[in-house]
Amino acid sequence: MTRSSAATKLILAGACWGLLAASAQAAQIYSCVDGNGRRLTSDRPIRECLAREQRLLNADGSVKQVVPPTMTVDELAEAEAKKRQAELERAARQDAVRRDRNLLGRFPDEAAHNKAREAALDDVRKGVKFSEDRLVELQKERKPLVDEMEFYKGKKLPLKLRQQLDANDAATAAQRSLVQNQKEEIKRIDSLYDIELARLRKLWAGAPAGSLPVTAPPAPAASAGAKSAGK
Repeated sequence: MTRSSAATKLILAGACWGLLAASAQAAQIYSCVDGNGRRLTSDRPIRECLAREQRLLNADGSVKQVVPPTMTVDELAEAEAKKRQAELERAARQDAVRRDRNLLGRFPDEAAHNKAREAALDDVRKGVKFSEDRLVELQKERKPLVDEMEFYKGKKLPLKLRQQLDANDAATAAQRSLVQNQKEEIKRIDSLYDIELARLRKLWAGAPAGSLPVTAPPAPAASAGAKSAGK
């Protein structure tokens, strides 16, 4: 046998031994029983059993090593809580970035934002105008009823007249309440756009999307019925 062929055989033997060793290492299996009594196996440490003893098995099933718990139950719970909190914070940051980018897409400049504000306010202002015009009509409708009521001064009012007066009173009260709610809604919309504009000015100036604190929007105006119920 030549010297070169002997060297080649040694090299091949070494390579085979390395492959066998690597194969044996890869064949190691982690095994444990989780908190629900289930037998789990994996080719790496089992997350469900971090607070439990795990057995590292050889390829033939024999126990190579007993791995002690890496975390107590409390430590594991704390780690899980921190992980969930980190995931929530990451999702919140991503949502903030997405919101700011959408905001910049909708409003490339202050003129676009002012236009949107006026469009939002215009609908409510039209509602206020309609209700105020209706109040004027109700006042006109009430005048002849009041004049007729004077005729019955000191006497019992006819049922029909009383019903007409009551209906006029109810309609007037409803319209006044509606006007009040609509005016509160105008204030809320203005406040909302003010908050949004302040944020946009910082974003237009170069603040990174998602880097600004979130300001809570103003609450919508409560209806007259809700206010009465709360008293």
